[in-house]
Amino acid sequence: MRYAGIVVAGGSARRLSGVDKPALSVGGKPLLARAIHALEGAERVIAVGPRRPGFEVVWTREPVPGTGPVAALAAGLAFVPDDVEAVVVLAADLPGVRRSTVDRLVTAIADGDGAVLVDAAGKRQWLLGAWRLPALRAALPDDVENAALRRVLGGLAVAEIPAERGEADDIDTPEDLERHR
Repeated sequence: MRYAGIVVAGGSARRLSGVDKPALSVGGKPLLARAIHALEGAERVIAVGPRRPGFEVVWTREPVPGTGPVAALAAGLAFVPDDVEAVVVLAADLPGVRRSTVDRLVTAIADGDGAVLVDAAGKRQWLLGAWRLPALRAALPDDVENAALRRVLGGLAVAEIPAERGEADDIDTPEDLERHR
């Protein structure tokens, strides 16, 4: 299945004193590079957030920065080619995301609108998913600013894919970062 990738790379990182989370290094590699590498099979990769040098992606921003992941998703969708079948949406703070993660998600949408990873606690990880392009576009509300991603995508036919160890981890706090260094 042909797909594009959107990396949500904005946010204020309040619990990390406002550092540039996507630029944080885990295992000698910036978190943003990990997400982009996981999307290696994508027709196009769009990063939504402040432009960072050294990455060969399409950069864009939401019209009002800081208005949440739905606004970022909408901004990224504007650059998705119409001839792809699916869109993989990843956060830029996932130390355990891999190409195999993306492959499993894309394969899982065969019979539905989308697929998301589910962490060990059974929680859907909305910024670790793959979606059929028409379903994703149709699900977006007219007002995307500060909309909840789980509400926007939760009504779609979603396959739940159990995360492998560490695959659904994200970096939100100094403790998270230390655990993955």
